[in-house]
Amino acid sequence: MNTPVVIEVRDVAKTFLVPEHRVDTLKERVVRPFRRISYRRFEALKGVSFDVYDGEFFGIVGQNGSGKSTLLKILANIYKADRGRVRVAGRVAPFIELGVGFNPEFTASENIEINGVLMGLTRREARRRADRILDFAELQEFRELKLKNYSSGMMVRLAFSIMVEADADIMLIDEVLAVGDAGFAQKCMDVFRARKRAGKTIVLVTHDMATVQSMCDRALLIDVGEVRYVGDPEEAARRYLRINFQRGSNRSAAGEPSDPATGGERMRVAVPQTNVRLASARLLVNGEEARNVEEGASFLIDARLRAERELKDPLFGLQVFNDEGILIARPPRWRLPEQQRARKIAVDEELAVQIELENPFVPGRYSVDLWVAEERGRDEIAVQPLRLISFVVYGTGEREGIVRLRSRCSTELGQPPTGSHEIGPTMTSASPAMPTASPTDVEDGVL
Repeated sequence: MNTPVVIEVRDVAKTFLVPEHRVDTLKERVVRPFRRISYRRFEALKGVSFDVYDGEFFGIVGQNGSGKSTLLKILANIYKADRGRVRVAGRVAPFIELGVGFNPEFTASENIEINGVLMGLTRREARRRADRILDFAELQEFRELKLKNYSSGMMVRLAFSIMVEADADIMLIDEVLAVGDAGFAQKCMDVFRARKRAGKTIVLVTHDMATVQSMCDRALLIDVGEVRYVGDPEEAARRYLRINFQRGSNRSAAGEPSDPATGGERMRVAVPQTNVRLASARLLVNGEEARNVEEGASFLIDARLRAERELKDPLFGLQVFNDEGILIARPPRWRLPEQQRARKIAVDEELAVQIELENPFVPGRYSVDLWVAEERGRDEIAVQPLRLISFVVYGTGEREGIVRLRSRCSTELGQPPTGSHEIGPTMTSASPAMPTASPTDVEDGVL
């Protein structure tokens, strides 16, 4: 290929030390001031090498915890690699994590100036472009509102608009665009196409195989920190789905349910297929859109899908992951209502998805994936994973374990065995049995 290389990555490795027990609250520090914290080594990247060419739309795909976001942060110079070499030719505009680089106590205008400078603009250029940024983000009337009062959708629109106006040579984009609404998502896709025509380079991390197949020139599949494939996006999507299903089959063999879309049916061949596109996804708490959820508060995910092809009686599955890529929950799969299953879903027809979830999660960041599948006879199933939304659970509770369980527990004193040491008041054969202790309500137990 004669096109110049603008990103060169050679033998890049990155390891994190992950505490076995996180001390996050003042109470924990006071109660256990001398507690030693043990760590485990997590190899996020293991000798990653690839090139990105000038003007290329390059996708990076992989399961949660595979190292995609770590790799993007190294390209953006947010993380430093432990080993290897990264060379980037041109000015970079990263859009990596919702809220990063924003000060919630500042207004939109003030944050535009700060982020514009971080992306390579002068303060004068950032101020001059503020109106265009706010117009594109459709936030002109909220320019003097502090960002702590913005919704997640407003934050996405502002961050993306700043990146667009920075007009950098290379755009680095993580999957946080899934938070935006349908109209703005379409504007983003229009920007991608326009920048691609203008010869700009775009690197996109995503779980949406439809975007990879339709937009990317090439794609990289990364798994457990290692490059598994670089090349044709269709092949990258197939291999990505194959990895998912192979691990699902392994779980089935161990007595666990398999992938969420098929409900554990082992013998079917999984075929990657663009079934739908995500039009919008919102997280609602008490009917109000939110990006953070208080510990213990239930919430609703409201999503809209558009059929990319004719579908009949599709299957739906759900997965919830924490920020370490650990699968936290997989509710039972479901279908359309009985009365709607007989007819075919037309191309571009809308599907309304509503998911009500209880919130037993400990404080931290979580993501929700939706799987859409269609059965093709007895031996084949067409599947598509979609990243619906990411959110943060906040609270002051301890962060041990994965979820919090509400339970009702009791302890009872009874007649001790003969010859054993008695605890408490002496008991004789004439003595009445000790009264049963009152059950104690335990509000929060950690699994």
